[in-house]
Amino acid sequence: MPTLSAFADEVSQNPQLQMDTLGANGIRYIELRGAYGLNVLKLSDAQCADLSKQFADRGFGVSCIASPIGKVRLDDDYRQHFDEFKHAVDLAELFGCRYIRIFSYYAPAGKDIADCRAQVVDRLNEKVDYVANRNVTLVLENEKNLFGALPERCVYLFAAVRSKKLVGAFDPANFVNMNVPDVYSTCWVPLRPFVGYFHIKDFRYGEEERAVPAGQGDGCIPAILKDAAADGYDGFLALEPHLAKAEHSTGQTGPELFKVAADALKAICATIGWRV
Repeated sequence: MPTLSAFADEVSQNPQLQMDTLGANGIRYIELRGAYGLNVLKLSDAQCADLSKQFADRGFGVSCIASPIGKVRLDDDYRQHFDEFKHAVDLAELFGCRYIRIFSYYAPAGKDIADCRAQVVDRLNEKVDYVANRNVTLVLENEKNLFGALPERCVYLFAAVRSKKLVGAFDPANFVNMNVPDVYSTCWVPLRPFVGYFHIKDFRYGEEERAVPAGQGDGCIPAILKDAAADGYDGFLALEPHLAKAEHSTGQTGPELFKVAADALKAICATIGWRV
């Protein structure tokens, strides 16, 4: 069976309210993207230690450090960015989680990201080499306007890097937002062998600022999760609902809409025999 987790900062920036809401919906794992109004990579050492204790005291685990690594331009200061990546790895170990979310870069000024594949691959290889002996797996999210915004480019990256330390974080809504038709056939089918994580949010074509509960949009989530069940998938299903507001590096849902999102995903899981 898979395990539910959630981007808890969509509920609130208050960790206690985050846990109250997730716990009320039967979710005990947190995708750690933000708290106290800060991105996870900007939290102080003291804040991280305090947050880790709060989670442990209430029986919550961290499923993934939901970092923004790779969500920058290729001509930004890469060495500084790689230092931030190393910090994300340290945070994963501090919080006792096995996964770190990463991205595949925006184009340098005046260039087409499709022409930058060698540079993107080089950077991914450096990251997987860095975690070769760490108990961490990198989950690469498909994201609008990055190199990995389209399914064929995602397939290229996984084929080029070929490391068990890199898996796909499949986000069907992001493909919808790129207007990729028929997400099941054009995105899921070719990427299925590489997927090791799921982000659950749903959109409808032409309505990228308005998310809908899982299964009510064009992301083909029920059919995709049915296949994942057939494959024996037992990883995380990470709710990232965006039901109140979708933003560039975060989203808002709130406690009441979070229950709507959680119930929609649980209903899909029930139809395919997953007890989550």
